[in-house]
Amino acid sequence: MTDYEMHEPDFSGTTSEEWAEPQLEDFDTDDVGEVADHFILSSSGFPPENFTDLKLPVVDPDGNLNKNALQTAKSGGHGVGAVEDLDEDTRAEIEEMIDDLANEHFEDADFGD
Repeated sequence: MTDYEMHEPDFSGTTSEEWAEPQLEDFDTDDVGEVADHFILSSSGFPPENFTDLKLPVVDPDGNLNKNALQTAKSGGHGVGAVEDLDEDTRAEIEEMIDDLANEHFEDADFGD
């Protein structure tokens, strides 16, 4: 089983713009440690060893927490349910973090309790 590490992403604003999962070249830096602030999960810790270790992006390259990204991370085909080898306790913690971020930063969010 992969030993994933989660952390709360760092962001400077919020947006409800259309979401597409970012690639490394979408960021103004190639420092994977800085890019990691946009993601919730890493298979090699924070900072990660490689960009491909990062899972569940929720902050766009401009530094905005994205409501649609949170929805994708919660229940999309590339979301927490699709992360292989993730134990149930960690999955539940991630889902709770996503709900908390959505409900705290978006008035009309209804992601969970």
